Amino acid sequence: MELIDNKITKRATRAIKCLPLNLNFYDDAKKNGLNAGQVFEFRKRYSSNYKKWFSDKENLEKTFEWLIIIGVLRREVDGQGLTSKIRLTPLGRKIIENNPALANNNGLFFERIKNFFTRISII
Repeated sequence: MELIDNKITKRATRAIKCLPLNLNFYDDAKKNGLNAGQVFEFRKRYSSNYKKWFSDKENLEKTFEWLIIIGVLRREVDGQGLTSKIRLTPLGRKIIENNPALANNNGLFFERIKNFFTRISII
């Protein structure tokens, strides 16, 4: 079981490093919940400057879906069911709290390649 947990944590950590979302994004997702429109509109607040930003809200939403699949984010739920907002999961909190600078790091070339192929093989 520990091996599985370690693989899940490594995959999630690599994804956080390789995506163009900074620590502000993960902090706000933890505290308030965010939707793709908000994040896309406030690019300067949520963007890691040296990483390529999303071309539109739909691409950003696909990234949210990827982070949901690997356990970093979850959909917020209200009285009517699922909403368009996302929140940080306990796994996401653990990773960010253990290494707050991680989201502002740039993944190494091989990490980005591995993240890309992992993502397309799962989605």
